[in-house]
Amino acid sequence: MSTCTACFKGGEWVAEGTMAFHFERPADFHFKAGQTLDLILPATITGDGQAARHTFSIVSAPHENGLTIATRMRGSPFKQAMAALAVGAHVELDGPFGALTLHHDRKRPAILVAGGIGITPFVSILRQAAKEGLAQSFILIYSNRRPEDAAFLEELRGPEKEMENLQLIATMTQVAQSKQAWSGKTGQIDGGMLKPLAAGQLAPIYYLAGPPGFVEAMHGLLNEGAVDDDDIRSEGFYGY
Repeated sequence: MSTCTACFKGGEWVAEGTMAFHFERPADFHFKAGQTLDLILPATITGDGQAARHTFSIVSAPHENGLTIATRMRGSPFKQAMAALAVGAHVELDGPFGALTLHHDRKRPAILVAGGIGITPFVSILRQAAKEGLAQSFILIYSNRRPEDAAFLEELRGPEKEMENLQLIATMTQVAQSKQAWSGKTGQIDGGMLKPLAAGQLAPIYYLAGPPGFVEAMHGLLNEGAVDDDDIRSEGFYGY
């Protein structure tokens, strides 16, 4: 599709250091759960006389009216410009892009592996799956440093109760530095954590999302566990 204009509706904190940004959805913006878009801030917003763009996974599901993205609020000029967006401001959207979309063979389970803000495309996928009442089996393993860093964790715990076909496994790698109590799994995702997920499953498809180093490490672990590249789909972005 061609670039379109969208109105900024507001932002909110969804985890410590992470914000969600909500936009009106243009009537002709159609996408699949798991895809990305490019957010283009015009020169009048960036403040340096030049437009700038950045790729984000879409958090919203295709059946929803609005468009939401989420990002770690680092100190880059682009993120600073995003933080300064005024409600009602107009931005440009380009897309959708990407192929991190759910496979069509519903007999094959989907194992979703997310590192940090890499959870965003999986929120979209699971929201849409819940809406459609898919009978497909889903396993989500979600790694963060601390519970307060885990965007959308409470929402994901909700669908887990409603969707009998979703198993959520959340793990924290630096829980000792957390101010919140955590009784779940701890430590980094390793082969010992991944291998049992496929036990008893029929030829699962693996989906990986997060910072490039995380995605590369997970891909390597799956290969070591004899998972074929044809059964692995991934997205990794710099500047999450």
